[in-house]
Amino acid sequence: MNTRLFPALIIALLGFDFSASANPYLPKSGETPATVRVAACAITGGFIHLYAALDYGLFDKYGMKVEFVSIRGSGVALAALATDEIQFLYCAADATIPGVAAGTEGKLIAAPLVGLPWVMLARKDIKRVEDLKGKSIAVTRAGDLTFRLARALLKKFNLSDTEVTIRTVGGTGQVEPFNAMRAGIAEAALVTPPLDARGRREGFNLVYRLNDLGLPAVYSSLHANAKTLRERSSIAQRCVAALAESVQFVEKNPDKGKAAVSKALKLNDADALQSAYDAYAKLLINRRLIVPEQTVAGVIDVAREQGTNVRRKAAEIVDNRFAEDLGRSGFLKELWGADLAR
Repeated sequence: MNTRLFPALIIALLGFDFSASANPYLPKSGETPATVRVAACAITGGFIHLYAALDYGLFDKYGMKVEFVSIRGSGVALAALATDEIQFLYCAADATIPGVAAGTEGKLIAAPLVGLPWVMLARKDIKRVEDLKGKSIAVTRAGDLTFRLARALLKKFNLSDTEVTIRTVGGTGQVEPFNAMRAGIAEAALVTPPLDARGRREGFNLVYRLNDLGLPAVYSSLHANAKTLRERSSIAQRCVAALAESVQFVEKNPDKGKAAVSKALKLNDADALQSAYDAYAKLLINRRLIVPEQTVAGVIDVAREQGTNVRRKAAEIVDNRFAEDLGRSGFLKELWGADLAR
């Protein structure tokens, strides 16, 4: 795991829209910052709000000294959360819900993005999903999120796994399946922005947006472990408030949001950065951060159908008290004004 410490930045220079007196989650003057470890389970444009909160000092503003850790893979990241090696995990909930529902410790406490950003890219001769007959889709590993999405896509179009091969190529992200498609090992791959922009520029077709499947889906989400929720609930509340402010900050400051993604992904492609911004700061945004329990239940049902030994219900893995408090306190109304209803 590679660790980076983010120094405090000068919050006053960022021009936030509401006064400290209207914000009940700020630390008291002279209060010692609380040290916490926050991990991301991947490097992706979908974590734009986490990156922006780190780069522009939002966690510092809320009295937290954050040590940021990158842990590749949702399973390993959940294990680190369960042992309190990290206190918070930022990860795609569609990847973590099956493990948490199966008994791994952790709860979802905020969901800035709801829906599926995934798209299917394919080689030039494939223009429709039906054109995949006799061909293959590259995914990382059997049972992972891309594998489950590929199966759902084939089911939607009445294609069996004998007609279309789901080819596992290894890895923990999207690069390996994408490169497998480029190398001719498979004819299609599932990716998310900003990789879709690169694929289209290289001549691959964007064949299908998986959000159109209508599947229950929760994307980038904040997770916490039982110890943090029990012993440091005020810090969890501040973390959720910082994330909520980051959602507003990224929308109002698109160039800063894209700069945060550029830094995290080491990416300087303007089209790719815009693709990421459009998907993660606009299309799937959930300003209230409430984790939709019914949607989580739907994700659990899909996981059960695909062989997960489900032991916990949606209500047992969701804790919305912190996100709900943002609304009760008037914080969100002060932050967004009339835009909150959009």
